[in-house]
Amino acid sequence: MSTFEKGSIVKGFYKTGVYIGEITDCRPQHYLVKIKAVLTHPAQGDLHHPKQADVPFFHERRALAFGEQTNIPHHMVKAYDCEVPDYNESLREAVAQLRAKLAGDDSQWAKRSLNNLDVLEKEYFTRP
Repeated sequence: MSTFEKGSIVKGFYKTGVYIGEITDCRPQHYLVKIKAVLTHPAQGDLHHPKQADVPFFHERRALAFGEQTNIPHHMVKAYDCEVPDYNESLREAVAQLRAKLAGDDSQWAKRSLNNLDVLEKEYFTRP
């Protein structure tokens, strides 16, 4: 297992999203990671019932925001040694990748996920 120190730039896996961030604190079980970019946008819906549309609450899952800090377990943090992309550009790319993946799926889950993405895109990209 790799160990990192404060200031390290890492790739972190949080729920169903993947992010690039900077470690701001090292804790016994987690690293506190400050988000710099999005590599994979979180999946939509219920995490406990993936790819199912008929669930009591179909969650709208936002990507972590630029500068937001989150605890990520040590085993979910990996080294990242490439250039850190611009947050907004990385978010656009992550949303586009998820949208393309969902477009090829005719399931109710994919349709509901695309509806959630429509709402999220407006919130992400039409703010002043």
